Order: sequence, then structure tokens, then C-alpha cells
Amino acid sequence: MTEADTRRLLVELAASLFARGFSVGSAGNISVRLDDGYLITPTNSSLGRLDPARISRLDAGFAHVGGDAPSKEVFMHRAFYAARADAGAVVHLHSTMATAVACLPDLDAANPIPPLTPYFVMRIGRSMPIVPYYRPGDAAMEPAIHAAAHGARAVLLANHGPVVSGKSLTDAVYAAEELEEAARLFLLLRQHAPRALTSAQVDDLLRTFG
Repeated sequence: MTEADTRRLLVELAASLFARGFSVGSAGNISVRLDDGYLITPTNSSLGRLDPARISRLDAGFAHVGGDAPSKEVFMHRAFYAARADAGAVVHLHSTMATAVACLPDLDAANPIPPLTPYFVMRIGRSMPIVPYYRPGDAAMEPAIHAAAHGARAVLLANHGPVVSGKSLTDAVYAAEELEEAARLFLLLRQHAPRALTSAQVDDLLRTFG
């Protein structure tokens, strides 16, 4: 896929997320790894109204080299790319259900959403830790995200929202969508002691689907 193709796909997928309420206003940001750098949505931009030509271009060291100024949260994307060689894209949203889970007290900070469905395990993996609260835009959260991402494809930022990686842009968007559905199921079933997948079932899914 050429860079131009990637820019067009980013705009298409971002608009779809926005249209379905996964982000509002200028909330959320998306990045993609290129052979020689990264693309990331610009600061204060709406995921529903992106211009492919104005998407920010970063070099391999995350310096801004083209397009509009990058998201102020570029550091959370850098943390994932540095921690995970398999991360080809990163999606950060303020999607309602996942953010609601990120606001709940007394959850297991290492794994707040149990493996209720095979699709959650297939897209997100075995665990998805909660990163403690930091003010939005505070680069001090980068080391915490980096540490959590070593063992997880996705994290929840406390009182903020999800950050999800994938091998490709499409994979990362699909994973963010699956996380939102898993969060919805968790909130619906939280008072009903739902049956989660067993450790053996989770292991089987990860062996089969990676």
C-alpha cells in the first residue's frame, strides 16, 4: 500500500469511527507506521473531517516533517511503537463504554475486562491493563504506557479512554471496535456474575489466532 493509499484509508476509517460515535468533537487520534516514519492525525482535528493531504507526517524519530502539526498526544503512540515491534498502527479514542470502564473504581488494574467472548481475546489478547490517570497531553504518562504495552496490545487510560494497537491500521481499528463492544458487555453483565472464558480456552484462542 502506498502512503497515499494509507492516508485515504486512515481518513475513511476515522470518519467511520466518528460517524458511529466512537469519538466526538476533536477527541481521539490515530497513527500508522510507515517504512520511514509515521502518519498521525493533526492536533485539534476531528476524526470525521480529516483531509488526507494535511495528516501529519513524522520521521522515524517522531519529528514533525510534513502536514499539519501532530496530535499533542503523539507520545502515547510513540510509547506503543517503542514497546511493540508488531504495532503497525495505534488508535486512541474516547469511546463511551471503554471510557466508562476506565472510570470505575475497584477493578483489577491488570485486567479490568474479563474474557467474555473469543473475539475480545482474538483482537485484544490476554490482558489490557489500566494506566493510572495523567492529565491529557501530559508526556509524563509515556513511560507508564510504554511499560504496560510491553505485555499488552491495548491499555485503558484511567478516566480518559482506550489506546489500542494492531498489526495494520485496519487491525487496530477493528480491535478498538471490539474493545468497545467488550466494555458494553462487561457493563451490562457486571451485576450478574457472567461466565468468562477459562484460561485453557484463552490459551487455545491465542495459539490458534495469535
